[in-house]
Amino acid sequence: MTSAADDVGAGKRGLERFIPSGRTLVILVPLIWLFVFFILPLFLVLKISVSEAALARPPYLPLFEWSDDNFLKFTLNFGNYAYLIEDSLYYKAYLESVTIAFLSTVICLLIGYPMAYYIAKKQGAVRAILLLMIILPFWTSFLLRVYAWIGILKPKGILSSALISLGIIDEPLQLLQTDFATLLGIVYTYLPFMILPLYANLAKLDGTLLEAAADLGSRPIKAFLTVTLPLSIPGIMAGSLLVFIPAVGEFVIPALLGGPDTLMIGRVLWDEFFSNRDWPVASAVAVVMLLLIVLPTMFLRAQQKEEA
Repeated sequence: MTSAADDVGAGKRGLERFIPSGRTLVILVPLIWLFVFFILPLFLVLKISVSEAALARPPYLPLFEWSDDNFLKFTLNFGNYAYLIEDSLYYKAYLESVTIAFLSTVICLLIGYPMAYYIAKKQGAVRAILLLMIILPFWTSFLLRVYAWIGILKPKGILSSALISLGIIDEPLQLLQTDFATLLGIVYTYLPFMILPLYANLAKLDGTLLEAAADLGSRPIKAFLTVTLPLSIPGIMAGSLLVFIPAVGEFVIPALLGGPDTLMIGRVLWDEFFSNRDWPVASAVAVVMLLLIVLPTMFLRAQQKEEA
């Protein structure tokens, strides 16, 4: 026979099976967040991308419909993806978006690496002040910072007026509403995202490795190329992804600084959603853009794991 205490203990043990542990709760919270704010919206976009456009609210037809003879009809429309292949506008927009994002990433790397290396070599208050200067732009609105470049780059703006005053040019420069302005805005905006991962990686490097290379007769440039640069590749990869991925789908900077010929996929998405009201085609554009970004990223991650 079992006592009442044994029954209570068995009940508690049975109840503990249904109550998640602390470790499970810690993992469960971000998983729920990702499911609600990433997986569900992604499936919604996928669903809309294989539906048909309609003059209704929402502006697309449902995938499941009951017919008059009580049959459930399931309709998938892959014509939206075929339309992206047929119309040259879309792959030109993809190509220009990837090109501008790639150039922006390379420029950010060329500017950001020396800055991150210099900050990592400093100590104490100097390092803190330099890091504060990198982070300081985040304290102001992103939109205001982009608008500030309009005042700098416009024909009668600060830059052209200063160059005319110095006698360097005779006529105002047409820098605004060009691909150059778009590239400049993206580099300016995303440069801190390149510097900070590089700094975090370079600050952890063991300085004795460079001392050992110098003792073995290696010059500073050769020591940098053979020791520092290979060890900083994880920081380069992290910073490059943080710049390239958002730059591909950038909309605000091309809309404010770029011209009518600046064709980036973020702007095409906006036009399809809000001007043409063609949500299925816009969703198909978003899905293809996601694949263009995710697949190379997964490949690079797999390569890094193999090398490690």
